[in-house]
Amino acid sequence: MDKHFDLIAIGGGSGGLAVAEKADEYGKRVAVIEACRLGGTCFNNGCVPKKVMCYSANLAHAVDDANGFGVPATRGSTDWQKLVSGRDAYIANINSYWDGYVADSGIARVEGHARFVDATSVEVGGQVYTADHIVIGTGGRPIVPPVPGAELGITSDGFFQLQEQPGKVAIVGGGYIGVELAGVLQALGSQVTVVALEERVLEVFDPMLGEVLMGEMHKQGINLRMSFQVAGLARTEQGIALDAANGERIDGFDTVIWAVGRAPNTRDLNAQAAGIEMRANGIIPTDEYQNTNVPGIYAIGDITGRTPLTPVAIAAGRRLAARLFLAQPQQKVDYANIPSVVFSHPPVGTVGLSEAQAREEAAQAGEKVTVYKTDFTPMRYSLADHGMTTAMKLVCRGEDEKVVGIHLIGDGVDEMLQGFAVALKMGARKADLDGTIPIHPVSAEELVTLKVPEADPHQHHAVDSGIEWKDAS
Repeated sequence: MDKHFDLIAIGGGSGGLAVAEKADEYGKRVAVIEACRLGGTCFNNGCVPKKVMCYSANLAHAVDDANGFGVPATRGSTDWQKLVSGRDAYIANINSYWDGYVADSGIARVEGHARFVDATSVEVGGQVYTADHIVIGTGGRPIVPPVPGAELGITSDGFFQLQEQPGKVAIVGGGYIGVELAGVLQALGSQVTVVALEERVLEVFDPMLGEVLMGEMHKQGINLRMSFQVAGLARTEQGIALDAANGERIDGFDTVIWAVGRAPNTRDLNAQAAGIEMRANGIIPTDEYQNTNVPGIYAIGDITGRTPLTPVAIAAGRRLAARLFLAQPQQKVDYANIPSVVFSHPPVGTVGLSEAQAREEAAQAGEKVTVYKTDFTPMRYSLADHGMTTAMKLVCRGEDEKVVGIHLIGDGVDEMLQGFAVALKMGARKADLDGTIPIHPVSAEELVTLKVPEADPHQHHAVDSGIEWKDAS
C-alpha cells in the first residue's frame, strides 16, 4: 500500500470518521488509524449503549405506573444478561456498518497506535505513513483518581462490561455520567449511592437543574452523599468501603464505579516529535478552525477541551474537511449556544447561559436579566402513585428580553429541547415564544405560556472546593 495520503485521521471515533468520510467524498486519499473498534467512545462505551440502558430503565418506570392507568403489570427482576446481550448485539451492528463503510469507500484502515515521527509522518506498528494533513481525534478516557485501593473500582468502560447486575453500588461523581448511571441502575433494581465532592449534582449546570434532580433521585431511593471527598477504597468483610478524607467510612458495596471525569487520550502520541503544543492535562489547544500550532496538523473533539459532545466532534470534522478540500476557508464550528442533554431520570436539557452567567454578562453591559420559571407534575403521572417533577427556566436579557438561556428537567425535555435550541440560536425574544400558539396538552407548551417573571430571583453561588481529580494513569 502507498503510505502517503492527502489526510490521515488519528482516531476512528466520531470526529475522525467524520473528517475521513467527507475527505473521501471530496475525492481525497484518506487513512484512519485506530487500535480498537471503529466508532469511538460514543458508539462503543458511551452515549449509544448508555441510551439503550436508559430505555430499559424508562420501561421499568412505566411498568411501575401501569396499574394506575388500568394496565395490569407486575415488575419482576431485571434479566440483565438479556439486556446486555441485546445491547451488545446492537452495538456490534453499528461496528459492522462502519467496518463495511470504510472498506467499501476505499478509506485505508490502519490498525494500531499512531506516534508522530515528525510534522508530516506517523508510525504505526513499525510502518511510517505520511500525509499533507493530519487530524488528531483520539478522544478521552475515564479518569481513575490516584487514591489507595482505586483498582477496586471500575470506570464507565467497566460498567458496560458487567455481565451481572450490581446489587449494591456506589457511584463516585455527581456529573452527567454519574447521575445517568445512577438512574439506570436504581430503576433496574440495584441499590445506588452517589458519592460526590460537590454539594450538588450537575454542579456546572444552572443550579435549578441539579437541585430538582437531587430531589427526584431522593424520591427514587438513590442515596446521595454529597460533600464526600473519597480518599481511598478498601476491601472489608462487608464488601468494598469508601473512606473519606475526614475519616468517615461507608461500606458494603459490591461494585464501585468511578465517574469523576475524563482525560484527553493523547499521552502516547509522541506529539513533541512534531512540535505540537500540548498542555499538562493532555489537551491540545487549537484556534477556532481546529488548527494546532503546527501547520497541517489539526485537533478535533474531546482532546481540544471544547464541549466534549459527539455531534460537536462530527461537526468539527465535516467543516474541517470542507475548509481543507472545498476551498471554503470560513468553515468552522460555532461553539456558542450548543444544546446539551443529560439522560438522567428525569432527563435534563440545557442551552445557552445559566442565570448566573447571564447576570454577570448583563451587569458588564448595564442590562437587566429577566427570569421565568415554572414547575409541575406532567399529565403522564395523573393516574400514577407517584410522579417526577418537570421544571423549566427561561433566562432573558435586555429590554427586548432576548432568550439567552433555556434550562429544562423532566419527562421528554431531551426531545423538546432541539427546537427551542434552534429558536435561541436564531435570536428569539420572549415575545416570539409568547406569540407561538401552544400545543396542548403537552409539557412543552409551558415554555410558550410563561407570563410572570420572577420578582426577586434567587442568587446562586457555586461552591469552589479547590480540589480537582488529576489523571494519574
